[in-house]
This record gives sequence, C-alpha cells and structure tokens, in this order.
Amino acid sequence: MMRIAGLTVAALALVWAGGCEQVGAPAAIAPDPMIAKVEAGLSPNVWVSSEPAPTWSLPERMAFYKVPGVSIAVIKDGKIAWAKGYGVLETGKVQPVDTATIFQAGSISKPTAGVAALRMVEQGQLKLDAPINDFLTSWKLPDNDFTKQAPVTLRGIMSHGAGLTVHGFPGYEAGVAVPTVPQVLDGVAPANTAKVRVEKTPGTSWRYSGGGYTIMQLAMTDVSGKSFPALTDELVLRPAKMTRSSYVNPLPMDNRTNAATAHQRDGTVVPGHSHIYPEMAAAGLWATPSDLSRLALSVVGSARGERGALLGPEMTRQMLTTQIGTYGLGFDLAAPGDGQVFSHGGVDEGFEAFLFAYTDGHGGAVIMTNAQGGSRLVNEIMVSLANAYGWKYGAAKKQGRGPGTAASL
Repeated sequence: MMRIAGLTVAALALVWAGGCEQVGAPAAIAPDPMIAKVEAGLSPNVWVSSEPAPTWSLPERMAFYKVPGVSIAVIKDGKIAWAKGYGVLETGKVQPVDTATIFQAGSISKPTAGVAALRMVEQGQLKLDAPINDFLTSWKLPDNDFTKQAPVTLRGIMSHGAGLTVHGFPGYEAGVAVPTVPQVLDGVAPANTAKVRVEKTPGTSWRYSGGGYTIMQLAMTDVSGKSFPALTDELVLRPAKMTRSSYVNPLPMDNRTNAATAHQRDGTVVPGHSHIYPEMAAAGLWATPSDLSRLALSVVGSARGERGALLGPEMTRQMLTTQIGTYGLGFDLAAPGDGQVFSHGGVDEGFEAFLFAYTDGHGGAVIMTNAQGGSRLVNEIMVSLANAYGWKYGAAKKQGRGPGTAASL
C-alpha cells in the first residue's frame, strides 16, 4: 500500500469523505453523484498509446504524487455545484482538509489583484495606457533605451507584455528578514531575487513577469495610500464574498488553525509552515477553492453585465480580450471549442493550484494542493472533470501539454 510520509491510502480514504459542501443546498440533500465520478476517474492528460488510458482514484494519485491535501470546487451553470476537501493539512497529522481550508494561491494572486487594479482604473485612480511611473511615488522604474521607444503601462504589466524581468518569486522562510517592495524591485538585500527592469521594448512580445505585478502592487498602494491587503479586501475580496481569503503576509498565527501546510516534492514539510511573500500581487494570496470560484463567477457576472458586478461591461471586455500572446488583462485566455475559457495557475513554495472557468459560466473549477509538484495531480483531476462534465477544456490530449502545466503558471 502506497504511503505519504506516514499517511496511507487507507488513512486518506478515511479523511477524504469529510468536508463536502454543496453550496446553497440543505444538508439533507444527497451528495452530487458527479463527485464520486470525478473522484474515481483520474487519468493522464497526455496519452499516446492506442490502448485505453488508465484511470485511478483520487486517493491513489495523492499517494503516488505525495500530495497530503487537495481541495476542489466545481462551477456548473453559473454557480458552485459542489466543493470538497481531501487528505490532511499536514503530513503525519490528522486534521482533515475541508472546504474552509486555506491554501496559498501562488500566481492566481495576479488576476485577483488585477481585478482590483481594473476597479481602480474605472474609479479614475489608475490608467491602463499611461506610463506606470505616473502613479509611482515611493519608487520609480528606471528608464532606458527600451522605455524611450514605448512606456511601461498597466495594460502591458497585466498582460505580461511590458518587457519586464523576474519571472517569479521563491518567497521567504519564516524568521528571515523580509524586504520592502522597493527593495524587491531593486534587487537589494534582503531581497532574494534580481532587480526588476525593462529588457525588451514594451508591447513587442510576451514575457511572463511577476516583477511587473509587483510594480503594479506598489502603484496601487502609492495611489491609494492603503496597505495592499486592506485595498484588495475593499475592492475585490469582500465584494466577491471571498470571506476566507486575504493577502496578509505573513499569515497570522491565529489564521493557521485551518490553513494547509506547504510540502516539498518528496512530501516533507516546508520549514516554518509556509513562505512569506511581500510580492503580494504576484504570489501572496491565501484562499479556498470556493472563494476563488466566487471570484471566477464575479468575472462571469461582469461579462454578462449583471447589476452590481465588480467591473463594467467595457472593462470586462478588455480584460477578456487577448492583449498579447494568449493573455488578456490578468487571465490566460483559451477557446477549446465549447466557449471561451479564462484561467490561471499558481505555484508557491509547497503549494500548486489551478483556476479555470468558461466565460458564460457553464463550467469551471478551482483545484488547490499543498505540495510541490501538485500540478501533475491537478492535470489528472482536470481530465476527470472534463470527462465527467463533457467539457473540452482539460480533456486528455494525444500529444502536447494540457492546461495547468508549469508553462502556464
């Protein structure tokens, strides 16, 4: 029997039955029959053999990939159809993952923060196409030969077309010195990443940059005079009813009661529970799959022009229109053949996650794991979801790479 550092498949089977939520449904209603189908139908997202692809159960693959905890929320017909937690918060312990368990969302932090930035554009505090330096007061992005040809703008930052450096951030272990945002952007101690600078002419090519979103974070706080956690709570988290979500870093001790612990690829615990991310817009969000599904449904509502939506129709149209590469403003965009999909993956130290939804709201899911390498498990869950619900997005491919791989993070 396979074992996750002291947690057997049999033990997983005992804890995975808890924490199931059917949003809006009375407790007496029987569980959605699709849940069992998804749990039993994991399969490779790439299969080249002429033989039928193998299928596995979720606990089997959690054990195989050494992923102690997984949480899933599924969107169907414009609402959260079901949500459920599996496994445990930390390897070697017994507290189960449930639908209220928070995980680090990694780069899903970016489109979430991007919605807040677009609300600031609608309110006249920021502009999509003005030089970002116009909104920075505590630090300035140095000009060079590339910025003489075209300025770095919020539109360029959000679509990864600004020519900026620093792909991602490793975060900081508990107990070490944590840099300010300007120190991160200049790459000076105690920052552990290089300086963020323009190395391509803005607007000429796609280049993923967490560094760009960190500049966006600073512009938002400089303009508003508010902390980033307070600002995003006001603009996105509370309006979208994301009651278990926060950009506060480090995670307060009081909030760790039902917070997943980060794990390395071999199943061992990341020292200090989890890493700290001062680069909050790029990587600092803590959330549940249900909360991130509410964000996705808020985007769907904005696209439909619903009353009280987070964004107006024109801003939403721009957000969900390809700007450069495959990106809109914050989200990666795809057209698998049964509707437009917006998505984003997330990788922090010891956490991997994925979010996708059809723009018309007919389907979608958020999957969060508390282990490095969890994206491999996510891909197999995506195949099971696609097969169960008849979605083209996430379905197995005969060749190439499926959604949610590291390349899209």
